[in-house]
Amino acid sequence: MKPSISTHLLDQPALLIVGVQTPQNRSIDPDSYFQEFRNLVRSDGFETFEEHMIKLRSIDSAYFFTRGKLDEIIGLCKSHTIGKVIISEPLSHQQTRNLTDVLEAEVMDRTELILEIFEKGAQSSEGKLQVAVALLNHKKARVAGKGIHLSQQAGSIGTRGPGETQKEKDLRHLERLISKLDRDLEHLSKVRETQRKKRSLSALPHISIIGYTNAGKSTLLNALTKSSVYAENKLFATLDTTTRELFIDGSKKGTVSDTVGFIQNLPHELIEAFKSTLSDLEYAHMLLQVVDLSDKNWRNHIRVVQGILDELKVSDTPMLYVFNKVDMLNDEERKAFEDQASLYQPHVLISALSKEGLQPLLSYLREWKPS
Repeated sequence: MKPSISTHLLDQPALLIVGVQTPQNRSIDPDSYFQEFRNLVRSDGFETFEEHMIKLRSIDSAYFFTRGKLDEIIGLCKSHTIGKVIISEPLSHQQTRNLTDVLEAEVMDRTELILEIFEKGAQSSEGKLQVAVALLNHKKARVAGKGIHLSQQAGSIGTRGPGETQKEKDLRHLERLISKLDRDLEHLSKVRETQRKKRSLSALPHISIIGYTNAGKSTLLNALTKSSVYAENKLFATLDTTTRELFIDGSKKGTVSDTVGFIQNLPHELIEAFKSTLSDLEYAHMLLQVVDLSDKNWRNHIRVVQGILDELKVSDTPMLYVFNKVDMLNDEERKAFEDQASLYQPHVLISALSKEGLQPLLSYLREWKPS
């Protein structure tokens, strides 16, 4: 693919984003996948950047990119005075270090990009602690993976050099920090458990809204509960779980909560750190999986969400597929989609932006009784 270059701000280091089609992600529509990557970059606060999209047939263990593709990126970095490069895929510590050296620029991979977005977006005490734990675990993995440059041997077989000792000290320090934050999270988890018990005593059902990031979960929560939870058209606009009372026809039907959005290749450190928050899903009587049907990758989004639910061991909870943004389809597209949606049962087609568009979901909830 040919590079597409856009103007960057003169008072900032020039940014180059590199979207990569690999054998692992080749089954996904590349246009939607790269647009998601651009949106991740914008969610991290970057509005203008150079971009370069490439296709790789194989991954180089040392530099990630094969020689020819790497030369293309080196040329772009030199011609546009690039100070920072963001790669759309996860990199090993060695690949990041080698690319930083050869490109003479700061290099960030997909994992670090998402972690940085979460760090900026966390608002609650629990959310900030969870992100801090994820960042420390990621740093710990990077320190543990560092090689010879941190392990300067003393020169004889069997002796330990000062670099190796420093590495061990760094790991112990990170482990102490993680343990302290884990204890703080455990305290907050007990508070959350007390809140759950109070909800369960009310004998009213609890519904959790889940789904791919930016599918419209917060917008749906606001529409269902007439609340004003922060909602914006960007990835990971909200990270903290919000619970509201649900009324239908003037009668209290139960409680409904929003959760952090999922995404492909969500860093494992984040899944681990957010498990205490996501454990709310275990206690839900029903999951509403919101799906953005206007996105070409909606089937893959469902697979991603299902994979994370499997990891969290909550895949047996009853689920309603809520296909959102139906207002963005014309009649012909809607009819074609309804045939495809029949594979996902039960389901409703809605638009969370209007009272009329919400009616199919309200009708379902009106008749729904938890098993």
